[in-house]
Amino acid sequence: MSLVIDANVAIKWFVTENLHAEARRFLEGGDDLHAQDFLVVELANVAWKKAKRQEITRQQAEQISTACLDGIPLLHDSSSLVERATRIALDLDHPVYDCIYIACAEAIGGILVTADEKMIKTVESTKFRRFIESLDPSVRGPA
Repeated sequence: MSLVIDANVAIKWFVTENLHAEARRFLEGGDDLHAQDFLVVELANVAWKKAKRQEITRQQAEQISTACLDGIPLLHDSSSLVERATRIALDLDHPVYDCIYIACAEAIGGILVTADEKMIKTVESTKFRRFIESLDPSVRGPA
C-alpha cells in the first residue's frame, strides 16, 4: 500500500511520545512510504521547537531532519502539488501546508497517515476523508 506520512507521524519515529510505537511500525516495511518534500523542513522545525522546549537535545534536533530521509525514500516535489493543495485548502478552510499531504495522497492514489486530530475532524464529512487515516488505532480509518 502507498502511504503518505506527515510530520506529525515522522517526529514520532524519533521522539518517544504518544503513538510512538504506532508510528515506528511504518519503518518496519511492507508499505511504500511517501511524503512531499516540504516534510523535511516541517520536521526540522518541529525538532527545533522540541529542542527549544528542552524535550530533546540540540544534537537530536540536528539529527532528526536528515534521518527522516532514510525512512521515506519517495519524496514528491511540493511545487507539483501546491495548486491542488490550495484548492483543497480553500474547500476545507484548512492550511495549505497540511492540505499538501492530502494532495500528495490523492496524486499517488494512497492514504495519508496523520496524528493531526484537527485535520481528521476537518475532513470527517468531506470527500477528502477517504484519503486520510489516523495514526491512532482508536480512531476510525478512511471512509
